[in-house]
Amino acid sequence: MTQINAYLHFNGNCREAMMFYQTCLGGELTLMPIGESALADQMPGHLSQHILHAALKRDGLVLLASDLGVSMGETTAIGHAVSLMLDCSSEAELTTLFAKLSAGGRVLHPLENTFWGATFGDLTDPYGFHWYLSFDQNQPA
Repeated sequence: MTQINAYLHFNGNCREAMMFYQTCLGGELTLMPIGESALADQMPGHLSQHILHAALKRDGLVLLASDLGVSMGETTAIGHAVSLMLDCSSEAELTTLFAKLSAGGRVLHPLENTFWGATFGDLTDPYGFHWYLSFDQNQPA
């Protein structure tokens, strides 16, 4: 099955942000600094510790990221064009992830029961990205 994954672009703080997401979401994090890549000789030295590619993987969750793009002048707005959606497997997971991702960020709509049978809320994390979190109360146990 074809799968779509989120790829986030940062301006020099990709490592910090992805470590934050790992703390919130769990999973295995791999980081490839520019200075340790095949591109090292082609990039300015001050970018050697910037992240060329990062991947956070846990079960079906894949979150990808890089410092390239924003830091190279290709992208000007961080977190404004896309929202990340987490469908949680339990109410406990929902409340835990919501608390962790919103720490240092801003809760836009607190978790609440909705007319469509979900507990739902949204937030902006400390790195400027928008997240929707949901738990379908009608899903089979």
